[in-house]
Amino acid sequence: MRRFFYFLASLAILVLLATVAIVALNLRGEDTLPDVAATSVTPTAAQIERGRYLALAGNCAGCHTTRGGAAYAGGVGIETPFGTVFSSNLTPDPKAGIGSWSPAHFWRAMHNGRSKDGRLLYPAFPYPSFTRVTREDSDAIFAYLQSIPPAPAPNLAHKLRFPYDTQAALAVWRALSFTPDTFVPDPAKPAEWNRGAYLVEGLGHCIACHGTRNVLGATEEKLGLSGGLIPVENWYAPSLTSRREAGVADWNPHDIVALLQTGKSPRGSVMGPMADVVFRSTQYLDEADLHAMALYLKALPQADPPPAAPASAPARRDARVMERGAKIYDQRCAYCHGDVGQGAQGAYPALAGNRSVLMDSTANLIQIVRHGGFLPATGGNPRPYGMPPFNQVLDDSDVAAVLTFVRASWGNDAPALSARDMMRR
Repeated sequence: MRRFFYFLASLAILVLLATVAIVALNLRGEDTLPDVAATSVTPTAAQIERGRYLALAGNCAGCHTTRGGAAYAGGVGIETPFGTVFSSNLTPDPKAGIGSWSPAHFWRAMHNGRSKDGRLLYPAFPYPSFTRVTREDSDAIFAYLQSIPPAPAPNLAHKLRFPYDTQAALAVWRALSFTPDTFVPDPAKPAEWNRGAYLVEGLGHCIACHGTRNVLGATEEKLGLSGGLIPVENWYAPSLTSRREAGVADWNPHDIVALLQTGKSPRGSVMGPMADVVFRSTQYLDEADLHAMALYLKALPQADPPPAAPASAPARRDARVMERGAKIYDQRCAYCHGDVGQGAQGAYPALAGNRSVLMDSTANLIQIVRHGGFLPATGGNPRPYGMPPFNQVLDDSDVAAVLTFVRASWGNDAPALSARDMMRR
């Protein structure tokens, strides 16, 4: 009996110590909030305009504005492996929005991931990246949001499975996965590179898509922009540290700027979630910031993984599948992409030698054939060409066949698609 009592006492002490540690880890880096009246400052027109620009850089409207809804009124459902998180109202409405917040409250949300009332925020709001945003920029964004029309749209309750819907589970996640940070310029790098790093790592939160996630859904910071499958959406954000995927180390900076500004460049184009980023965010950034981002992305260390085993051996490709794929390609694809995958300059991409076609991950190819692929409409490309969806006329075996054919033709030499590949998407 005494042993059992000691066991319970020891267990209680361990639970208490773990709770204290989790609380302490969730409070690290937080400052005491100052009195609201003592920090009230009338923003200048320049600060508001700066905040508007920074909100575009962070693509804030992309998550906080529903289609046809009031700007920044929230309500967008963000699907995660753990359920749906709904974005909050950022308008200055005093009840539904952040009209009663102070700049310090907003800074704490950006830097520490904590709401005005002390609740921990879910990382669908990318504060693990926004924590690097400076206080000056945070205040500017807040000033801009306070200047827009208030909208009384109430915040929607998240629809998360137990235990992910509890603050306790979120506190454990944060203790393991989040540390408040500050962007520190690298003195060995030029100012332009540092500006690019600040935008890519902070407001741009590029790692949210281009990063690898662990079983807890947290991005692996040490792996950087090494690529990853976007949860639920099933689009693969290719590695920016691999020339075989989306690395731009050998690109001219002007081509990178063109891609971010218009959605297309001589070296490639964007589709899927990245098209939305260009449409809502990067096309509005000034040339200086885009060039800074280009220099930073060019300088990323390239760590190409070994290429997949070649699939050129006849045993690796079923002749019947290749014949079927060739027939589908001739009927559905050749008119735009060419008889030998050469494409049409300025309109339809070449498929021969296209690294998006040859990537180990076939997620994007499947998505594009099934659901279509469209470039964003931008100032520099107002009427983009696109690819229609074929989901209504091609079944899974058809899609696998035509993609197997494309990945094995005109000098391409990538593995065939299997039924398992199709089931995963």
